[in-house]
Amino acid sequence: MRLLDDRIVPKPDSLYQAKCRMSLRGAKRRSNLSLESMRLPRATFGGSRNDSPANEALQANRTTVAAFTFVEVLVALAVVSISLLGLLRLHLTSITMADSAQATSKAVLLARGKIAETLALGYPEIGVDTGIVENDTLELRWRTEVSDFELPELVEAELAGLRRVSVDVAWNQGIGRKHLQMSTCVADGKL
Repeated sequence: MRLLDDRIVPKPDSLYQAKCRMSLRGAKRRSNLSLESMRLPRATFGGSRNDSPANEALQANRTTVAAFTFVEVLVALAVVSISLLGLLRLHLTSITMADSAQATSKAVLLARGKIAETLALGYPEIGVDTGIVENDTLELRWRTEVSDFELPELVEAELAGLRRVSVDVAWNQGIGRKHLQMSTCVADGKL
């Protein structure tokens, strides 16, 4: 070591050894190998590098390298597969809910359209009308019913001519049958 500006600076030839010591501290704790035994001797005539004690120490150190065991890998794969099954189930549920929402939206639009058709004709006649609308793979059955609508308060006030327009839409979804009903009231122009 040399003293340079009140600092201790290692000699250039020992700088490499200092770096090796710092990098091997963790390995030295795990295995009881010294820094000197980690160096490989130079090959000489008649001898082999593989026969040296330093190589045997390196081979012993390689067998103590931390690795995952087969059981740990199997447990990790089991955990990942169980979580992936849960995510797959969640994905299928979200697809089913999206299909249900789309079918309900189409049914609402159909019911609004049938009410608008009935009201566009003016004061509707009492009666029933039915039909089927096929939309992609969805079959919507609709039924429009126009009937008199009488409330006791309106009868006492001698107000008549109020009619109820009701639209029912039904469709098959999965193993069940879905149903939607919308209604509105229409007054005679004389009221």
